[in-house]
Amino acid sequence: MHTVDLITKKRDGLTLEEAEIRHLVEGYTRGDIPDYQMSAFLMAVYHQGMDDKESTALALAMRDSGDVIDLSDIEGIKVDKHSTGGVGDKVTLVLGPLLASLGAKFAKMSGRGLGHTGGTIDKLESIPGYQVELPVDVFKQQVNHLGIAIVGQSGDIAPADKKLYALRDVTATVEAIPLIAASIMSKKLASGADAIVLDVKVGRGAFMKSEEEAVKLAGLMVDIGRLAGRKMTAVLTDMDEPLGHMIGNGLEVYEAVKTLQGQGPSDLVEVTIDIGAHLLGDADIEGDFEQAKKRLHDALQNGTAYQKWLELVKAQGGDVTVFDDLDRLIAKQTVAVRATRSGVVSAMNALDIGKAAMRLGAGRETKDDVIWMDVGINLHHKIGDPVKKGDVLATLHVRDKGIEEARALVLNAITIGDEAKRLPRILQTIK
Repeated sequence: MHTVDLITKKRDGLTLEEAEIRHLVEGYTRGDIPDYQMSAFLMAVYHQGMDDKESTALALAMRDSGDVIDLSDIEGIKVDKHSTGGVGDKVTLVLGPLLASLGAKFAKMSGRGLGHTGGTIDKLESIPGYQVELPVDVFKQQVNHLGIAIVGQSGDIAPADKKLYALRDVTATVEAIPLIAASIMSKKLASGADAIVLDVKVGRGAFMKSEEEAVKLAGLMVDIGRLAGRKMTAVLTDMDEPLGHMIGNGLEVYEAVKTLQGQGPSDLVEVTIDIGAHLLGDADIEGDFEQAKKRLHDALQNGTAYQKWLELVKAQGGDVTVFDDLDRLIAKQTVAVRATRSGVVSAMNALDIGKAAMRLGAGRETKDDVIWMDVGINLHHKIGDPVKKGDVLATLHVRDKGIEEARALVLNAITIGDEAKRLPRILQTIK
C-alpha cells in the first residue's frame, strides 16, 4: 500500500477503504508518513469530503491509536455528553450530579480549555482540593458507588488526533467537517460510554457559526457513533449569547452550584434538562421524554442533585465548605460596564465576551498559560432585557490584568437597540 496512491485516490474523489485509512493514520502516528504527504491528504479531504463509512473508519483508527477505556466493570448503561464549546458553558457541572441523582452512571473524562475560558477540568480545579486525576480503577469504582466521576482524560487518548490537529491548524484544513467529526468522536469513543449526547453550539460564540453547517457536523457525528455501536443524540443549542450569566472558572462553578440548589438561570436549566432527558432515556431510566424532564427539574428543586454534587466533590478531595460561602470562588475587585444609552439588549457577540474573560486571565492563549480561577464576567442582562443609560450591563471580577481591554470588549459586544428577537435556546435535535 503506497501513501501517494491513497492521496491520489482521495484527490480524485474516490472512496477509501477502512484498511487504507488505517494505513494513513497509523503510519502518520508512527512517523513513517511525513507531514508533507499527510498535509496533501488532509487538503484532499477538505475539497472532496468523506462519506459516513470513511469518517467512521477515520474516527476508529484515531481512537485505536492510543488508550481505549473499558468501562464494562461499571454496572448499567454508561452515559456521557460532549459540547463543541461555547461561552459560559457549565452544563457538565450541573448535568452530571443531576443524572447521577436519578440513577444514571455518568462516567466523564474531560479536557482542559484552550481559548476564552477553561475547560470543565479547569473549572473543577477552582474548588480547593478537587483531584482531577484518578487511576482508572478508582474512577470506575467511584462511578459504580456514586454514579458519577468527573476527571481529566487519563493515559494517552487518541494521540493520532493530537498530531493530526496540530497539522490541520497550520495547513488551513481545520474547518473540514469530516475531520472535525472524526476528531471529536475519536476521543468520545475512546472514553467508553454507551450513550452520548452531543451539545453542538451554533452562533457567534460557537465554532459552528451557521445552523446549516452545525446540522452537517451533528448528523455526521451521530452517524459515526451509531456505526460504532453507541446510542447517539445531537442537540443544537444557540450560542449567540453566553449560557447563563457567569463566564470564568470559579464564577461558573458558583453559577452551577446555584443551579443545583434550584436557583439557576432559565437558559442553563433548559439546556441541561433537555440533554439530561435524552440521556435518561438512553440509560433506560425514563422512556417518556416529558416525564424525564419533570424528574430532572424536580431533582434540581428538591435538593437531591445538589447532595449528589457534594458527594462528588467530597469523593474527589474537594473542600465542600467553599459552597457555604460561594464568594470565595470569585475575585473581590470589580469593574462595572455601564450602558451608554437606553433601550433593549438586541444582540451580543458572545465570542468577544469570551475573549474579554480571557484577557482578564480566565482562559489560555497557549496551552502553557496559567489561568486565574477567580476572574471573569457576570452578565446582568440578556438579549431582550430593557436597560437604561447608566445601568450596569456586566461586572468584571478582576486582578491586575487586561481590565481596560476587557471592559471595551464587553461594552462593544453588547448591542442596545429599540427592539430584540430572542432565539430559542434549543434549535433542533438530531437522533
